[in-house]
Amino acid sequence: MPQILEQSIQINATASTVERCITDLTLMHRWLNPVLRCEPVGETWSTDIGSKSRFIIQIPLLQPTLNTVVAERQPGLVVWTFQGFFQGSDRWECQPIEQGTQLINRFEFDIPNPIVSWGFNTFAAAWTKQDMQAQLRRLKRVAESQ
Repeated sequence: MPQILEQSIQINATASTVERCITDLTLMHRWLNPVLRCEPVGETWSTDIGSKSRFIIQIPLLQPTLNTVVAERQPGLVVWTFQGFFQGSDRWECQPIEQGTQLINRFEFDIPNPIVSWGFNTFAAAWTKQDMQAQLRRLKRVAESQ
């Protein structure tokens, strides 16, 4: 059964500004966790359907990598799917509201390896949830400064 971590935050910026913070690689690196590096697979970064990228966790020696593909894309919505030590999706949805934008991030995943699953649930699940909240707060600051 997949695990789901969902967070949301209200941002005092337009949905198009918030979306740009998610789709522009330079802006993304301003709010992404500093231990993560995102890079395109191929020459150019894109969030068009079928575009590939990799998220690398910069842990010395290991550098675990999630290879991602944009599976769904609409105005205000980007869904990356991934295979690797995690299998699942990372959904970013910008919903316009009267005061700006409600941003919802839904990380849905399964960890097929029982040892990796145990390790994640024992040591990293709480940290991952806190990190998602911190990323949303950083993204809010970036979007509201645009």
